[in-house]
Amino acid sequence: MNKLVFKLFYWNIVIKIFFLFFVVFLAGCTFSITGKTANSIPYETSKNPEVYFCPREDCGKVLESHINSANSSVHCALYDLNLKNVINSLAKKSKIIDIKVVLDSSNQNGQIKGDGLRMDDDGQLMHNKFCIFDENTVVTGSFNPTSNDNEHNNNNILVAYSTVMAKNFEDEFNELWDGKFGKGTIVKNPVFYVNDIKIENYFCPEDKCSSQIIKLIKNAKSRVYFMAFSFTNEEIADALINIKDLDIKGVFDLGQSSSKFSQFERLKGFGIAVKKDKSKYKMHHKVFIIDNETVVTGSFNPTLSADTRNDENLLLVHDKKIAELYLKEFESLWD
Repeated sequence: MNKLVFKLFYWNIVIKIFFLFFVVFLAGCTFSITGKTANSIPYETSKNPEVYFCPREDCGKVLESHINSANSSVHCALYDLNLKNVINSLAKKSKIIDIKVVLDSSNQNGQIKGDGLRMDDDGQLMHNKFCIFDENTVVTGSFNPTSNDNEHNNNNILVAYSTVMAKNFEDEFNELWDGKFGKGTIVKNPVFYVNDIKIENYFCPEDKCSSQIIKLIKNAKSRVYFMAFSFTNEEIADALINIKDLDIKGVFDLGQSSSKFSQFERLKGFGIAVKKDKSKYKMHHKVFIIDNETVVTGSFNPTLSADTRNDENLLLVHDKKIAELYLKEFESLWD
């Protein structure tokens, strides 16, 4: 019995010494890990995004409704603003909640004033068109809250109910509010899901927006349709020219299609089906529709300035139902 106790005591001491030696050994080792840490993709359960098309739908009324319903904050970065109902709603709400607006200086005509207004003053375009509500909802697209964009020009807005997207846009807004124009940090959560809808969110110039569109075009399987107010980016045009055996169609704004660097005639010369919009007003969309299942929208025109100098935003929405809505808009303009 005493021998058994002694053996158990002996092996207990040996195990402890071995364990202590192992811990000391590990502490002295340095492990090298290469590559980037894989971040999990955020997933939210919320209302699905909503899409509106002006002028047949009152985009200004949609924006006004979200301003009036806000409970704590409304932060907007707008290239242009003169729509009275939107201005009045912002003014009224500014008395009770946090209202901040960044406006491009070229369009500041005294329509709004006060401590809640800041402007870019470096000669670059602050071309964004977005508002963030209560840090959980974003309205963006091609629509400027102006009477022309609301009543005459062809535009679109997308309403996203997402705290992840709202945080992305808040980060961008804070950079603009602090006077950081034409630059900034890359977006923290470029890919996320709202329900089962995959959404990608980028800001130009820091996130290289044209490369996101080119990647989609190169990976297209059946068709690429687009509606472009201003299209001068040769690299995006090259991507369209170089893909083979796909259905490619594009609608250009009538006035912009005749500009010096427009890609209209070049694409047409390579046999791509392109048309000039017939309206006397602006065809102001900045939209690509890929394979009837992915939509590119936002403030980003496919131009070199939009990609390298201006402050812009870009959304890639991977959803067939949303793509179907944009296809109907495209077909109405194409026909």
